[in-house]
Amino acid sequence: MAIEVFNRYENKFVLDEDTYQNIQGKLLNYMELDEYNKNHEFYTISNVYYDTKDNHLIRNSLAKPKYKEKLRLRAYGIPKDDEKVYLEIKKKVYGLVNKRRTTLVLSEAYDFVSTGMKPEFKEYMNRQVINEIEYILKIYDLEPKLYLAYDRKALFSKESRDLRITFDTNIRTRRYDLRLENGDYGKKLLDNNEWLMEVKAENSIPIWLSKLLSECKIYKTSFSKYGKEHLRMISNNRKLKGEVKLCSKQYLTQPQLIPQYR
Repeated sequence: MAIEVFNRYENKFVLDEDTYQNIQGKLLNYMELDEYNKNHEFYTISNVYYDTKDNHLIRNSLAKPKYKEKLRLRAYGIPKDDEKVYLEIKKKVYGLVNKRRTTLVLSEAYDFVSTGMKPEFKEYMNRQVINEIEYILKIYDLEPKLYLAYDRKALFSKESRDLRITFDTNIRTRRYDLRLENGDYGKKLLDNNEWLMEVKAENSIPIWLSKLLSECKIYKTSFSKYGKEHLRMISNNRKLKGEVKLCSKQYLTQPQLIPQYR
């Protein structure tokens, strides 16, 4: 059974191609590839993020409060309507990330979020998480806002499964066609030579990892995939409004041609 409750600290780093190649090779001295990555270089994770009409959840998250939460629907690969996916609550309290998720059939997940009515309980579901999601759907009027997918390579510490490092590439997003089963296409969020590395640990990271990060000149940054896309959307909207205003101003200041009648 997949783990459904996580409590851990997550540190994020944006790497260029050379740094990625350098550190991922060195990490294999201490870590091993995820079982799936042993036969496939990457696996794809696809998500739909839910928010209010005025984007309250992501705006609050970007304000860096002591507590924040989000709801997302997650699948591995491109699911079919009758395949199982995860509906997840992700919270962050004073830097500690708490993730709680339940397995649902894709159609059940869509119905649950759109109606707020709990699905009929089945053995593969987590009853407590279902109740928590029902509560969130009562206090927020949520709708699908963003599709976001990426290709991932994951490693686990040879000493403890509590330490996990992931590398995400080809992060792509779209704000239309917000159905997981419709494909994992979208606009690139990062440049082709950039990688997002995440270090996930229940406690502090080991000394060897701290030394390795320092040696490779890798420094922690604040990064949210949904947050970065939201800021990009705002920037694009402002540019579009500016272009519309400029065009309108140019039109109004152009000499108007008056037809001459004889």
